[in-house]
Amino acid sequence: MEKSKKGSVLSNIQKSSNLGIFIALILMVVIFTALKGSYLSRANILNILVSCSVVGLVTIGETYLMIAGQIDMSCGSISAFSGVMIAVLLKGGWPLVPAILAVLATAALIGLINAVLVTKLNISFFIATLATQSIFRGLAFIICGGKSIAVTHAAFLKIGSTRILGISLPVYIFLVLIIIFGVILARTRFGRSIYMVGGNSNAARLAGIQAKQVVTLLFVFSSLLASMGGMILASRMNSGQPSASEGLEFDAVTGCVLGGVAMSGGIGNMSGALIGLMIMQGFANGLSVLNVQSFWQKVAKGLLLIVALTFDYIRNQQRQKEALKLLAERS
Repeated sequence: MEKSKKGSVLSNIQKSSNLGIFIALILMVVIFTALKGSYLSRANILNILVSCSVVGLVTIGETYLMIAGQIDMSCGSISAFSGVMIAVLLKGGWPLVPAILAVLATAALIGLINAVLVTKLNISFFIATLATQSIFRGLAFIICGGKSIAVTHAAFLKIGSTRILGISLPVYIFLVLIIIFGVILARTRFGRSIYMVGGNSNAARLAGIQAKQVVTLLFVFSSLLASMGGMILASRMNSGQPSASEGLEFDAVTGCVLGGVAMSGGIGNMSGALIGLMIMQGFANGLSVLNVQSFWQKVAKGLLLIVALTFDYIRNQQRQKEALKLLAERS
């Protein structure tokens, strides 16, 4: 009974958080539309959706990891490395499907390396993935000699160029994956284990959950999703570029925090992360539509992260108050 009551309290807090950020999204759209009427045009909305499709894949992985109390800072580098690798393989004459599978297998190995550093060597997730971020960004430049590699494979280029009902194929790929991963997170035993690992590792251990195995799987998932994003981006740009996807993990983490995913772990859901992602990408797009200079955009995005972290702190304080209230009622 008490567990049910506690779950109800946390659920109500999360629903309130999702409502709050949804209102923030609406207000942002209203403000940018008032400043520039073309912001809400069909063409611009499609641009926002396309930008969400690549960052969104990384956001899915980061949502899982952050709920488990981890963060992957290497996603942008994995994305760029995968884009370069698929370009090299296709240029070398590899068939499309084996080339994609080879890139995904390599990404899974990178995720496994991140997991080993964190779970076996007990290196901080931030330091471990920051190191692999540097390594694989450097390898991306080494593989292609610092130059972009053109992709001419017709079938591969269709991934980024195909439109269905006027909407780009990568958007559909992202929507399908976010629904699948959202259902897994909310409705399965594995999803519940992710919350337990991030919320209370001791309780997870007593419940028989192998926390290290869960974290390992999440790092692999994160790398695979970043790799998919990198290949989609390479298809859209008709080339593998070693400098691509810089700051991708920053955008994803900011979107997650805006969407109510707690930095401390154990709290968050996929719908909130999706709204946070839309705020992040819609905000960046709005600045571009208003012709704000690129370096001021970086300043604005940094300020947005500070705002997101502030809200995360406020939400955390609210959760603590609710928990203390619940304990007082139980006593």
